[in-house]
Amino acid sequence: MRTFRRSRIRAAAAAAVTLALGCTALAALPTTAGAAAAGGLVVQYRTSASGATADQSEPWLKVRNTGSASVPLSDVKVRYYFKGDSASAAYRFACSWAVKGCSNITGSFKPLPHPTATADRYLEIAFTAGAGSLAPGADTGDMQLRFHRTDWQPLGQSDDYSFGAGRSTYGDWPRITAQVGAVTAWGEAPEGNGPTDPTDPPTDPPADGPRLFDDFDYSGHTDPRIAANGWSVRSNSGGPGVPGAVWAPENVTFTSQSGNSVMNLETSTAGTGASTVQTEILTQSMKFRNGTYAARVKFSDAPRSGPDGDHLVQTFFTINDLKAPMADDYAEYDFEYLPNGGWGEPANILYTTSWETYRPDPWEAVNQHSEARQSYAGWHDLVVTIDDSAITYYVDGQLFGTHGAAYLPERPMSINFNQWLIDLAGQSSTAPRSYDQQVDYVLHVKDQVLSPAQVSALVSGYRAAGTTFQDTVPAS
Repeated sequence: MRTFRRSRIRAAAAAAVTLALGCTALAALPTTAGAAAAGGLVVQYRTSASGATADQSEPWLKVRNTGSASVPLSDVKVRYYFKGDSASAAYRFACSWAVKGCSNITGSFKPLPHPTATADRYLEIAFTAGAGSLAPGADTGDMQLRFHRTDWQPLGQSDDYSFGAGRSTYGDWPRITAQVGAVTAWGEAPEGNGPTDPTDPPTDPPADGPRLFDDFDYSGHTDPRIAANGWSVRSNSGGPGVPGAVWAPENVTFTSQSGNSVMNLETSTAGTGASTVQTEILTQSMKFRNGTYAARVKFSDAPRSGPDGDHLVQTFFTINDLKAPMADDYAEYDFEYLPNGGWGEPANILYTTSWETYRPDPWEAVNQHSEARQSYAGWHDLVVTIDDSAITYYVDGQLFGTHGAAYLPERPMSINFNQWLIDLAGQSSTAPRSYDQQVDYVLHVKDQVLSPAQVSALVSGYRAAGTTFQDTVPAS
């Protein structure tokens, strides 16, 4: 059963922040006008913060379409590569002004798969659908972007891969890359991080082995197949979440969308503990350890009904029980989306966290987490792999964070989804409101590390065969 959890995790945790970002600067490169002729995009760059150190880094960008077809900006991602000041420093992205509108531009910090002397992470700029498309010959216009350390300490820029100290006016800059979908359309990533370096991961389904797959094709929370297939819909009291809240099985429902059965977890409140209803579904057995875990989950930024603002947590995670405070055989691996902030965060943020152990009172935590401060409303493919050396998280096929061997599991775990409220401080209204989190499928492949492409191929194979459930993972 889900162990008691914390309402102060992020503020108090001594996390090693893998998405921390520092800045440093590189000698200016010559302009390379033809660097992306085949890709159809060019990234132009300038900076007004040209010092070796600065209060904040200011990568101002334009993206220009040099191709013959219109390009939806929502398909484009731009990456600016950095060397972190330290492993524990955290950073915030901001948009000062943009022709396309700052509300249509997002920024998130991600670790580089193969760190170099001049880069171990990057700032990824993405666009919402509201940014529209780039017609042939058009550009985005100014995007006056910046980022700073959360503690406002000076950040170094003198040896960063993508920084150009002398770039006071816009010019083509191949040390910032642009991707359209999975294809690099402009620029060159730091050595060892290009699209074919190392070799692209396999996309064929893996060899047969113990697996759990569930398409959540059930009639309702009382469907006897739920328990028969190894799931428990939570009804017992206790944390995490608002004191006095209940966990309601009837709020776990199932619908059909685009030919697939989808599970919906509804959480609601009217501003009091007694009115708060939370939801969770988990495997009855703790039998899952190393291998690949995957799910397609729909996060939501806004309530289905009622006023917005609650400090909500929407999750996909694995966990075992804490046998004693600071027990070293505890394990937990989380995707946690906070659409309205919480734990000291003012706005939406996605965490992935790998836990070694914790003590609830007085609070002490040993974990490592990665984070991205942006909206993740909508459907997302979530994958976490665990082998004998690391825990690796992916979101929508892109590396999100890699956590070290100190956080590997020592005992098997359950697989869980839940949606709950940290507190009632985000929205003081007593008007009823409800929030939805949806799940399309879940997959675990025992003792095999799959790429996101392999996960997609495996799920497609199950659906093509009409398989809605399979569990060949042996009991631990």
